[in-house]
Amino acid sequence: MKKFLSLLAVSAMLLTGCSSTSTATTTTTAPAEATTEAATGKEVKVGVSIYKFDDNFMTLYRNEIENYFGTLKDGNTYNVTIQDGKGDQAEQTNQIDNFIAQDYDVLIINREPSEEDMKAYDGTDYQGMYTYVGADARQSGKFQGEIVADLADKGDLNGDGTLQYVMIQGDPENVDAQYRTEFSISQYEEVSGLKTEQLDMQRGDWDQAKGQEIAANDLTKFGDKVEVIFCNNDAMALGAAQAITAAGRTVGKDIYLLGVDALTDALSMIADGTMTGTVFNDHLNQAHTAVDCAVKAVNGEKLDAYYWVDYVKVTTDNVAD
Repeated sequence: MKKFLSLLAVSAMLLTGCSSTSTATTTTTAPAEATTEAATGKEVKVGVSIYKFDDNFMTLYRNEIENYFGTLKDGNTYNVTIQDGKGDQAEQTNQIDNFIAQDYDVLIINREPSEEDMKAYDGTDYQGMYTYVGADARQSGKFQGEIVADLADKGDLNGDGTLQYVMIQGDPENVDAQYRTEFSISQYEEVSGLKTEQLDMQRGDWDQAKGQEIAANDLTKFGDKVEVIFCNNDAMALGAAQAITAAGRTVGKDIYLLGVDALTDALSMIADGTMTGTVFNDHLNQAHTAVDCAVKAVNGEKLDAYYWVDYVKVTTDNVAD
C-alpha cells in the first residue's frame, strides 16, 4: 500500500458561492525553477473529500486548497481530485475507500476526529502519516463568551445577575458545534462572574433560514427575556439578525448577537452595530497548512499529530482590520 495521509480540517461555515458539481479535478505542475532534488517530477495524486460542497466555509477552504497547490514550486505534478460528500457520512466513506483503492498518495478529509480516534493511530497504520489540521473550536467558543463578558453590562441587560440566552447550534454531532456551544457559556461565566440561564437551544444545521426560524420562534416565546443569541456560525447569526429586526429589537440596545466565521456580511453588520461580534475562522492558513502537510507526507517527512490555526475575536474595535 502506498503512503497515505488523512488530513482533516475544521468544518465551520462561510457565506459564498458553491459548486454545482460533485467532483472537480485539477492538475498542477510546479514551475521549472524548482530545486534539483524536486526536478525528478513526481506525479502526486491528491484526493480531497469535502463533507459538503454547499457548506459556505468549505467552499472557501476547498477553493484555497486548489489555488495553493497551483503555487507550489517543487517540480512535481499534483493531480487534485475534489469530491462532494453531500453531508452524508456513508458517501464520504465511499469516496475515501475509492481513493485508497485507486492508490492516491495523500488524502485531505474534512471533520475533526475525536481525541480517542487520534490516539488510536500509534504510527503503525499509514506509516504514521495521520494528522489533523484545523482550528480548535473550543477557542472559538471561548472567544464568543469573552466578547459578551467584555461588554460594559456583560450582556446582562436586565441587571439581574444572570445572562438569559438562546443557543442556535450547528450540527450537534459535529465537534465544532459541541465545543462552541459548551465553551461560549463556560468561558462567559468564568470571565464575567455571572450566572447563565439557557432559555432554548435548537439545531440550526449551520443554515441561515433555520437560524432565522429558530430566533423568530424564541423571540416570540420569550420576548424581552432574551438578552443574547449565540450562534455556532455566522450564517445562522445572519438569519437570527433578520428575526431580531422583524421582532422590533435592536442589537446593542436591547439584545446581543454572536456568530463565528467572520463572513463579509457579518463584518459589515458589526461595523454598523447590527451584530455584536464574530470569530474569524482562518480558511486561508488552514488550507495552506493542510497542503504543506500533504507535501511533507509524500516526501516522507514526519508529521505532528496536530497543526492548529488560531481563531481571532472580531468586534467593533478591530473589524476594520
